[in-house]
Amino acid sequence: MNKEKRLEIFSRLAKAIPDPVTELNYNSTFELLIAVVLSAQATDKGVNKATAKLFPVANTPQAILDLGEEGLKEYIKTIGLYNSKGANIIKLCRKLLDDFQGKVPQTREELESLAGVGRKTANVILNTAFGQPVMAVDTHIFRVCNRTGIAKGKNVLEVEAKLDKHVPKQYKLDAHHLLILHGRYTCIARKPRCASCVIEDLCEFKDKSDAL
Repeated sequence: MNKEKRLEIFSRLAKAIPDPVTELNYNSTFELLIAVVLSAQATDKGVNKATAKLFPVANTPQAILDLGEEGLKEYIKTIGLYNSKGANIIKLCRKLLDDFQGKVPQTREELESLAGVGRKTANVILNTAFGQPVMAVDTHIFRVCNRTGIAKGKNVLEVEAKLDKHVPKQYKLDAHHLLILHGRYTCIARKPRCASCVIEDLCEFKDKSDAL
C-alpha cells in the first residue's frame, strides 16, 4: 500500500470517527491504568460496569491496597481472569507506592515493570494518558491492519513497527483509537460491514463480496 492511499484511509477514518478516544471510563491516569489492566481479554463495557463500583471506593494505589486482594476481587469478579488480575493489581499498586511515589510512570520500560502491564498496555497508557504517538496493537487493530493492507504483519510487533513507520504524522496520535473503533464497529471479526465502510474502495481485503 502506498503513502497516498494510507493518507486517504486515515483522512476518511478521522472524518467518520471525529472523537477517537477510549471507551473505558476513567478520571485519572491511575484509573485508566487499572481499567486497561482489567480489559485484557474482557470487554470495555464489562470493565466499566466493575470500575463504576470500584473507583468510588478505591481509586488510588493506597486505597486499593487497603481493600486487600480479596476485597478487590469482590469488585472485579465479573471480569474474566479476575483472580490473576486482582493479584497483579495489588502488586502493581505496591510497586507504584514503593518505586514511583504513587504516580503512574511515563516511560514504557517503567510501565512494563508493573505487574500485569505488557507492551500493549504500556502503549495504551503512553498514548491515551501522556499523548505519545505510539501504537498499541490489540486483536482489532491486528485484524484491521492485515485485512486492509495498512500494515501487514505476522505478529503484533511487526504490525506495530509498520504502523509506526507508515501512519501519516498528523494521524499518529489518534491512529490507535481510529483503528480500534473501526475494528470494533465496522471491520468486525466474523462478518465485516463492508457495505457501510468508509474505506471499502481502498481496502485490500479479498473476501469483501462475501461480507456485504
